Amino acid sequence: MASETRHPVDRGSEYPLVMLTGALDADTARTVRSALLDLLAGQPEAVLVDAAAVTGPTTEAVAVLRALRDETADWPAAHLALCDPRGADAWPGLGWPVWPSTREALAELGKPDPDHRLSLDQEPALGAARRARELVTEACGRWERPDLAGPACIVVTELVNNVVVHARTPMVVLVATHGSGLSVAVRDHTPRVPTFTGGPVPPTSYGGRGMLLIDSVAERWGSLRLDEGKVVWALLAAEEDGEEAAETASMPDPVRG
Repeated sequence: MASETRHPVDRGSEYPLVMLTGALDADTARTVRSALLDLLAGQPEAVLVDAAAVTGPTTEAVAVLRALRDETADWPAAHLALCDPRGADAWPGLGWPVWPSTREALAELGKPDPDHRLSLDQEPALGAARRARELVTEACGRWERPDLAGPACIVVTELVNNVVVHARTPMVVLVATHGSGLSVAVRDHTPRVPTFTGGPVPPTSYGGRGMLLIDSVAERWGSLRLDEGKVVWALLAAEEDGEEAAETASMPDPVRG
């Protein structure tokens, strides 16, 4: 008989709270992973998972959740917190912080700060890129990151235009602070991701030229595949961060004995 895991989401909590019940094995963990990815695609600061009623988990299930954390470490870089009175020993190798209860996890995370995360729902229509740039420009001014307005507008223009021209689905533009920098992302409803090789771009390439531009201004970029579409994201570093990284890269390696 196939195992089953339920994962209703309490959105009335300060952070999205997933209530896991049932057996957690390799198959059910993949279902949970999909549900968590869908939550993370909304760019929350944190997602809590209450696993007190879970039986297991198997080694394979833990590996699936560990891979999810690694996959989302750069974007949205949300805190993934597991709440289980059995403690971390029940989840060897998970790589998530494990709290005895949701109350203690919330006490550690503190209050969310929605003022540093903005989103905009859009249709794939003329003017979508302009409205997205207005959102980005407003965000950079509000968050005192004027030096990132230009690069962020380049990124959001290319991401939105890719949706308008290729995906042709409704989209969500997501902008947030990321340390001293900025993250820009667009979610749509097609699984096809832009291609980028760093070389010549064929005329039929999906997003090739746009991703070349994004690669030139972003510190890092990537994509998350969802059950119903994808998110393409880019991280922009503040000028001083980029200069520090360049200086570090130019320094000779220390002599090793």
